[in-house]
Order: sequence, then C-alpha cells, then structure tokens
Amino acid sequence: MTPPPFATSPDRRRGRGNRGAVILALLVLTGCEPPPDGISWTLVEARIREAFPGVPSIDTAALSELLEDPARTVVLIDAREAEEFAVSHLDGALRATSIEHAAALVDGAPAGATVVAYCSVGYRSAGLVAELRARGLTDVYNLEGSIFRWANEDRPLYRGDVAVRRVHPFDETWGVLLEAERRAYSP
Repeated sequence: MTPPPFATSPDRRRGRGNRGAVILALLVLTGCEPPPDGISWTLVEARIREAFPGVPSIDTAALSELLEDPARTVVLIDAREAEEFAVSHLDGALRATSIEHAAALVDGAPAGATVVAYCSVGYRSAGLVAELRARGLTDVYNLEGSIFRWANEDRPLYRGDVAVRRVHPFDETWGVLLEAERRAYSP
C-alpha cells in the first residue's frame, strides 16, 4: 500500500469529507480491526508503526523536556492543513506546505537541531518524516500522538503568540481521540 501524502485534500473543511472514514477503512483492510466502539490510540499507533516502520519517533514527554532545555534547538514542523494550524499549534511550529518546503525547513535547521514533525494523531507526520528520510535527511522525528496527545496531556498550545486550549478535531472519525473539552468544535 502506498502511504498517502502528508497533506490532505483542500476540499475537507471543518469535519466535512470522508478522509477519516477512508483511513479507518484502510486500517481494517490492512488487518487492523477497529474495536467495537470505534477508533482507539492503540489501533492508530499500531497502524502508524506498520505503515512507517523505519520512522523514528519521540513521545510528548521527551519533546517537552527538549523544548525546556535552553541548550537544545528544536525545529517543529506542523504537517496539518492551514485551517487546522490556524486553530492552534505548538509554540514556534512552522507549517510545511509541501514536502519540498518541509525538506527546506530541515535543511535550514541549525546544526545539531532536533527536528520534530507532528499532525493530528501522527499518521500524516509519519508520512512526512518517511518522505524526508527517503530524500536522505536524518535527525527528523515523528511526534507520537501528535497534537491530539499533546493537548490531551494539557501541554501548551498557541494561536500565534496567544496561549489557547483547543485543537482542530480534524473530522468526526479522528476527533474522538481528542478529549471533548479540547475540541475547537464538535465534528
């Protein structure tokens, strides 16, 4: 199975469209049966590991420690669409508009920087990291659980320079992984 590009269709707006349902169907077709009550973190993480086995990852606690260390430089790449990024993002994150743009961000990172990509749950960003690594770029990591897990753990989120507490829920399928009080709207 060819992984989808990290950016999603511009036709999806505020939960409309069926990308979540398509990805859920792919999970089922590739042997990842959803639990009776729907999608789960266990299912998502298993599918990401299966689809992108060579992609190194970093968990939210380790990223938080890196961001707090003044001796470390961290470059955050947001692989979500513009409307998702506009709701909230990690502090200082740069939104990649294409694989070429993401590669330029990695190439332009200071020597010794840790580059971490994220999206909603980690699937799109894992695809981005896989593409960057296929181009020979190293020292790029996928954030496990991405912004949904980050938000669910009450870690800092921003809209520009303003601290916020809510995240774009992507759609009705994936939005269930984001705690209800963290959703910018109900998908």
